Amino acid sequence: MIENKMKTNKLMEFATGYSGKAVISLLIVLLLGIIFNADGAFFKLGTHRDALRQMSVYGILAAGMTLVIVTGGIDLSVGSLLAVSAVSFSIFSIHMELNPVISVFLSVLLGGALGAISGALVSVVRLQPFIATLAMMTFARGFAKYITGGQKISTYLTNPEGEVIAKELPKIFKSIDSRIFGGNLSIVSVIFLLCFALALLFLSRHKWGRELLAIGGSEEAARLSGVPVVISKFGAYVFSGAMSAVAGICQAAQETQGDPEAGAGYELTAIAMVVIGGTSLAGGRGGMGLTFLGILIIGYLEKILSINAVPESGRLMITGFIIILAVVMQRKAK
Repeated sequence: MIENKMKTNKLMEFATGYSGKAVISLLIVLLLGIIFNADGAFFKLGTHRDALRQMSVYGILAAGMTLVIVTGGIDLSVGSLLAVSAVSFSIFSIHMELNPVISVFLSVLLGGALGAISGALVSVVRLQPFIATLAMMTFARGFAKYITGGQKISTYLTNPEGEVIAKELPKIFKSIDSRIFGGNLSIVSVIFLLCFALALLFLSRHKWGRELLAIGGSEEAARLSGVPVVISKFGAYVFSGAMSAVAGICQAAQETQGDPEAGAGYELTAIAMVVIGGTSLAGGRGGMGLTFLGILIIGYLEKILSINAVPESGRLMITGFIIILAVVMQRKAK
């Protein structure tokens, strides 16, 4: 009798906890997919394979975003940093024909450097994260358009005589956009899982992750406890910028070009994934496990809406509604 009561109490604690709510939300989304299956499309392996591939770029952004949000901050610039990295990687690889390793390194370095500027504005200058990253979002988008002249960077080039020349797509683009295991797992998804594992390692197994959570809980208390607040917060934005760069490289490979308009609105989806999982926007509480649930929830919801031909406008409105609902649920749980 006592054991049954203890099991019931544990079940109730799980159901009312943040992870329990996220799991329940995911099950509801999957149930919607079963009901609105688009003539059986939801039951096909290809649908789930494509869903994972489509949520991977957003998932990479969400991995970096989680480390920022647990500090009580926000990064609105990830979509624009994705665009800068996408066009930079395309310029390095297609126009300059640099070694693939060098192209990737320089692109990630650029994303991390721009993230470092946001981190310095937040941690050193002590600007509000919303203002600092909003400024970076605007600057980075303008920078992406400046270095490309507002044009997409593709394999079609115009020489000084005005002739259009078609160059071969670099192998690195084809490699990133390829599939393994009989075409059932995309390399982009593998990259997402590796980025997620790295963020999980930092947040769950490293002292830096504990410092970030402590800062989000109470920055002043963390400082008095000896936590290097400035360096730790700075590092979170650098990591977010680097993850944005990785996402930009994957985006460019999937689209076979660098688009200065890429990533517009992606910050909204990344934030939604983090928050719907249960990570608090106020900071101090969250984890990569919660973010992973949020990635699956938003990713599958988008896929279900897509296979049922719901227009993008409707999907954006639903995502906005989900963010509000997630925040309200967090407030009620306090």
